[in-house]
Amino acid sequence: MEEKKEHHSHEHSEHRQSRNSTLESVRKNPWIIVSVVLAVILIVVLIMNNLGGSGDVGSNKASGNLVNYINSLGKGDATLVNTTKDSGMYLVNVGFQNQTIPVYVSLDGQYLIPDRIPLSTTPAAAAKATTAQTAQQPKDVPKSDKPVADFFVFAYCPYGTQMEKALVPVYNLLKDKAQINIVFIGAMHGEFEHVESLRQICINKNYGEDKWFAYLDKFLVNSAIGSCQGTDSCVNPLIETIFTQIGVDKTKINSCMASDAEAIYQANEKQAQAAGIGSSPTVTVNGVQVSMGRSPALVQQGICSAFNSAPSECSQTLSSTSASPGFGSTASSGSAASCG
Repeated sequence: MEEKKEHHSHEHSEHRQSRNSTLESVRKNPWIIVSVVLAVILIVVLIMNNLGGSGDVGSNKASGNLVNYINSLGKGDATLVNTTKDSGMYLVNVGFQNQTIPVYVSLDGQYLIPDRIPLSTTPAAAAKATTAQTAQQPKDVPKSDKPVADFFVFAYCPYGTQMEKALVPVYNLLKDKAQINIVFIGAMHGEFEHVESLRQICINKNYGEDKWFAYLDKFLVNSAIGSCQGTDSCVNPLIETIFTQIGVDKTKINSCMASDAEAIYQANEKQAQAAGIGSSPTVTVNGVQVSMGRSPALVQQGICSAFNSAPSECSQTLSSTSASPGFGSTASSGSAASCG
């Protein structure tokens, strides 16, 4: 009997020690309880969504909601680094105050939680999991020796032009190391958008990508073009001025627009449709859709993460200031909005 009592007493002692250890962990780290509660809330939200919520709004919309929410708090400008789908949620990596912060967002873009905490763990393990998650780096897209980055846009979408402005210096830096493409997905703003897409296709076809990006560099920052609202009599003289500045023959471009360009334009649209892409801008790297911030530095980072061995150009410093939506060169806070 005495041996049984001692054994029973020993079990109680171990139980008390374990409980006291757990309580001490919670006392020292009260945020553990908050994290666990938030995790429960998130799971309830996800279940509600799966039972008839608004569904998956897409990575662009979900990450855009998050960035806009953070910026609305007035604590500093947040920028989007990238977004991936992870365990029924979006893992959005946000650039904020010189850090990359991972945040989970529900598929409907309505709810966020700082960290994903497995509810099967003890509080001490939950603390460890939270620390590990906070240190997690953004997920890489598939790597290759020469990454292929496709930027799908409407030519006059203000957020498409925003992305293109961020892309121009990255193209100039990485054009010999990566394959960087702009793909036109249609014309949602009017026939003038279709015409501009044909024009840019013809610049590329007749003069190559360097001339095309030289054209974009001047086209995108010309606020007068944006004010024309697509009117030919307003736009055409401004376009002709750019042609003169960069050495493009207007007659050659017009001839191409009347003949060859439409087939290329339709091939662009089919490429976007085959990938299920209908919003501008949408970015794929090595065939995988990613969300990417709209500063040159973040675009550079998004492409450079896909190299098997990053070239020296990836260590060069580009501007971390987000490009502004629409035409013009005014600086802007981060934005993840899109057309479509």
